[in-house]
Amino acid sequence: MTHYLYLVRHGEHVDAEHGMADGPLSARGRRQAAAIADRLSGVPLDAVWHSPLERAAETARAVAERMPAITPVPSALLFDCVPSGPTPDTPPGYEAFFGSYTDAELDAGSAQMADAVDEFLARKSGHELLITHNFVIAWFVREVLDAPTWRWMTVNQANCGLTLLAQRPGRPWTLVTHNDMAHLPVELRTGLPELPPV
Repeated sequence: MTHYLYLVRHGEHVDAEHGMADGPLSARGRRQAAAIADRLSGVPLDAVWHSPLERAAETARAVAERMPAITPVPSALLFDCVPSGPTPDTPPGYEAFFGSYTDAELDAGSAQMADAVDEFLARKSGHELLITHNFVIAWFVREVLDAPTWRWMTVNQANCGLTLLAQRPGRPWTLVTHNDMAHLPVELRTGLPELPPV
């Protein structure tokens, strides 16, 4: 059987605009969480895992309200982190980003994501949902595409955007869709870097 892994970034949280690390979902974040919960309500989920941070836990509770048979479980492997430090091939434009993190933080993030990959990309079957953070999802996408280490920095996920990975028996993981926002009206599409209008 195919193993499906649904990756969702938490909804927008109250302290996001003030630089706080965590907080409850904002009013807009609660609407985003309800939208992704509706989107996933027909999926036969076997498990829901979430980061222990409040914004991810609250997003997971919104999903569980529509699926009473599912009990969300916190996992420290899904904490917000920086998945790697700079590598020799990292473009110079990213150097400033790493300057605000200690070597210990970068080592911890790298170890966490190695364990997360071993845990969640292990050969299984069924449908699992991970509610986590932008950089964590970026690392999973980079891993599945076997892209260079630094490429996670170029992958972004909107609040409550949906990424789907799948693995059929005997085949490598496939990126089915990334950052699908079809369930989010335009005013709920937050969390992405600002880009010039097209």
